[in-house]
Amino acid sequence: MPFRFLFLLLVFVAAAHRSVADDGYRLWLKYDLITDVAQRNAYRQAAQFIAADGRTSVLKTAASELQRGLQGLLGQPVPVVAKAEAGSTKRGILLLVSPTANVPGTAQSKDGYRILTQGRNLVVTGRSEAGVLYGVFALLRQLQTRQPVAQLATASSPRIQYRMLNHWDNPNGTVERGYAGSSIWKWYELPNNLDPRYTDYARANASIGINGVTINNVNASARYLTPEYLQKVKALAGVFRPYGIRVYLSVFWAAPKIIGGLKTSDPLDPQVKQWWAAKTEEIYKVIPDFGGFLVKANSEGEPGPQDYGRNHADGANMLADALGKHDGIVMWRAFVYKANSKGDRFKEAYEEFKPLDGKFSPKVLVQVKNGPIDFQSREPFHPLFGAMPKTPLVLEVQITQEYLGFATHLVYLAPMFKECLDADTQTKGAGSTVAKVVDGSVDQHRISGIAGVANIGSDRNWTGHPMGQANWYAFGRLAWDYNLTSAAIATEWAKMTLTPEPKAVATIVDVMTKSRDIYVRYTTPLGLHHIMGQSIHYGPEPWLAQAGRPDWTSVYYHKADSLGLGFNRTATGSNALALYSPGVQKLWGDPKTCPPNYLLWFHHVGWKQPLPTGRTLWNELVNRYYTGADSVTWMQQRWASVKPAVDPALYNDVTSRLQIQRQEALWWRDACVLYFQTYARQPIPAPFTPPTRTLAEVKNLVDLYQLK
Repeated sequence: MPFRFLFLLLVFVAAAHRSVADDGYRLWLKYDLITDVAQRNAYRQAAQFIAADGRTSVLKTAASELQRGLQGLLGQPVPVVAKAEAGSTKRGILLLVSPTANVPGTAQSKDGYRILTQGRNLVVTGRSEAGVLYGVFALLRQLQTRQPVAQLATASSPRIQYRMLNHWDNPNGTVERGYAGSSIWKWYELPNNLDPRYTDYARANASIGINGVTINNVNASARYLTPEYLQKVKALAGVFRPYGIRVYLSVFWAAPKIIGGLKTSDPLDPQVKQWWAAKTEEIYKVIPDFGGFLVKANSEGEPGPQDYGRNHADGANMLADALGKHDGIVMWRAFVYKANSKGDRFKEAYEEFKPLDGKFSPKVLVQVKNGPIDFQSREPFHPLFGAMPKTPLVLEVQITQEYLGFATHLVYLAPMFKECLDADTQTKGAGSTVAKVVDGSVDQHRISGIAGVANIGSDRNWTGHPMGQANWYAFGRLAWDYNLTSAAIATEWAKMTLTPEPKAVATIVDVMTKSRDIYVRYTTPLGLHHIMGQSIHYGPEPWLAQAGRPDWTSVYYHKADSLGLGFNRTATGSNALALYSPGVQKLWGDPKTCPPNYLLWFHHVGWKQPLPTGRTLWNELVNRYYTGADSVTWMQQRWASVKPAVDPALYNDVTSRLQIQRQEALWWRDACVLYFQTYARQPIPAPFTPPTRTLAEVKNLVDLYQLK
């Protein structure tokens, strides 16, 4: 075929592809033709073949993914050949597994990779097959973001061993706190029908280094432990295995009674121990590389060992014993709290788990949320980080936006994840960050973990809001390397997902990196928390005073009265501040030095009290609500400016959601300002205009969301 005709054909194909609306399904794994001819030719010269050293399933996946990516980006097929057939006259890419490969890192280095130039070729090597797979995706990312490959030399290892997605999916197809459609797992069709979407899901996770998936809700059903459902789980494990991903299960504590026919689920009862041991053996016969168990127990009505006078360590250790010599772990969630109108929910997980430090089996990790309440839009780091030096802790963050506007608000969460990871516990001196507690380096733990509650559903674009994909991506990248910056991750994602055009990328990244602070300003500024609508957690309801339990109300947390606002957690209040190290107590304990973003978390502040900003509490509160809502208009304007560079379908989707976000920002602003004004009894300060609707009208709007 003449070169000119081939070139014209490729241009036509590329143009035709661009004419098809982008529905977001491909996520950041877009391997569209590189339009810069010089750059494309440079890449072509470096990738004339792929030679894989071995034919194991994960290595075959690596070669296949590299071939797929190169063919799309370069517009021509790249053959996969045996290493012996690579020859010396062409330049290509060699995929090598080498147990002695010089890869950075220590405990997690088996998953690490190195990409280097060796003679005429590029070599992607790792100490394991998974390491090579991660290196392949890193190389493709290099090409997708238009980085040079000449004399390329780079290496990376994950800083955390278990990099987990936690699905809150139910067997009936619903997703708890899910805002992107129903579950992607079609339980009634499994194991006979394997949706191709499962493979694309695995590809996406592997591309960002996620190596474990808990496929069901922590509010678990015992059904998953039945022989019928284990065959369904086995089918999913078979899809994920070639991508280096292991399957885990959330387990229902009362399963020995529900499906085992026992009279008890007491972890110290010999029959219960035997039941779990037998069930675990059954699981491993079906799924030999099963990852282990995730447990929510004695929390929000879930059964657990405390029902029998036992503690969390008793329960976790029993499951660890059931795992025996299998390569599996137990992740036991620390999200526990009792209904106590006079207490402080902030303290309860600490009070239950701190005394158990050192009493857990080596196979057990305690899974702790980033903050002490429940995935609020901004929380201080959980006081358990740094307080359990004898126990490895899993950091749990929420990717799905339960308290962050669902799938209608653009909120990029990398800054929130980083805020927790970078927080200094000071428990072993300065620099004892949450990240270093979690990766095990502070206390020399051999295992480490991080978990993100998935935002994935059955929507064609996976996450509902197209920009929500960036939060899935960011979680994986930070789980691999928490030293990456939010802006760097956003830049990668925008280039790979939305547009390679530099000016548009810079604009999109600017919006993304500022979006979380904007959301906090128009919803819960200055450390306000848990003032959203009850039940579905949508919209504002700061006046909520009656609920199923006191710590599900808003008034429990904001403590507004005629004197001021905020929860006093100092020594004169609940004394929750005492759970932290002396250095942190000193910083947060004085309202004058406490960062404004945490002020109302720890202090009840007078309405007329001057703040470091130069405004009184009331005036600063109003300022933040108004400027936060106005900033959504800025987001709309900035997004409008990138229209020529972004696929029209994706552009219009985000545009419509920003319109909703603007309306709901005003809803939050008016509801909170009008409600707190009834206590502050002060006017709306200039230059802001008072809301045009009344508090009663806003309350009526909120009530509509509670109707059944």
